[in-house]
Amino acid sequence: MISIVLPAFNEEDNLIPILNKIEEVMGNVQDPFEIILVDDGSTDHTLEKIKERGLKDPRIKYISLSRNFGHQNALKAGLDYAKGDAVISMDADMQHPPELILDFLKKWKEGYDVVYSIRMDDPNLGFAKRTSSKGFYKIINSLSDIQIEAGAADFRLMDRKVVNVLSNLNENELFIRGLVSWIGFKQIGIEYIPGRRIAGQSKYTFSKMIRLGIQGITSFSIRPLYLATYLGIGFSVLSILLYVPYILISFFSGNVVSGWSSVLATVVFLGGLQLMILGIIGIYLGKLFMQSKGRPRYIIGQTNIKEYDH
Repeated sequence: MISIVLPAFNEEDNLIPILNKIEEVMGNVQDPFEIILVDDGSTDHTLEKIKERGLKDPRIKYISLSRNFGHQNALKAGLDYAKGDAVISMDADMQHPPELILDFLKKWKEGYDVVYSIRMDDPNLGFAKRTSSKGFYKIINSLSDIQIEAGAADFRLMDRKVVNVLSNLNENELFIRGLVSWIGFKQIGIEYIPGRRIAGQSKYTFSKMIRLGIQGITSFSIRPLYLATYLGIGFSVLSILLYVPYILISFFSGNVVSGWSSVLATVVFLGGLQLMILGIIGIYLGKLFMQSKGRPRYIIGQTNIKEYDH
């Protein structure tokens, strides 16, 4: 059994084309399959189209979340209820080419536990988008305790044992891309060129990318806390070294060196640095606070999966 999990948020125009393409590709596979669509609190007709398609094809299952819980939580919901020996996760916006599924399955049958995709640079993608994406991977690899290949996406195949480990993890702020790397097992990447969206726009805005980056770094490393400590020590030593000449000049000449503008600039700079350090500490404390609540990562509003435990 092969499970294909697709989180969807306001993808009513992309839904039917992606399902048609997946079924076309899976027609070349002998293994039975299921498609699990996770509606992440869509406000358009995504859920209605999913239900309509599900009535015609029993292989199509759906999970409708009670509200928008975010892409990572929606993906986790699909993985939790997937029954396949291999589980493939992909987006529902047509940018993850379904044809790559055949390559995933080939590598899986060769013995790989995780087959992940590596997005190649799209020449039509804006400079800012390409630069921010590359910068994201460089920063997270340098500051965290995991290594994620540049361009790695949430389009991947995972063996059942990997999915079981992932489902048992109880983290509040999910960064599945990093968790899959952290879990280990035998992994291999396959390059692909992203397809074009038929309709709509990417749900990952620049602010969401920044938040995902911070979430990824703070989920796998405490190095930012060490960085804050080193900055504090470094600037303290620097301030002492810079203050020594003023003391010597005042002592030997008897004149006080004036310079209110430089003093004010220094105070403002150090104040900003302190706020940054407090912000870093606050992020980690906030993660602990949210984790301590023990709230579920998602709430299922309705589903046609019979095994769903109410």
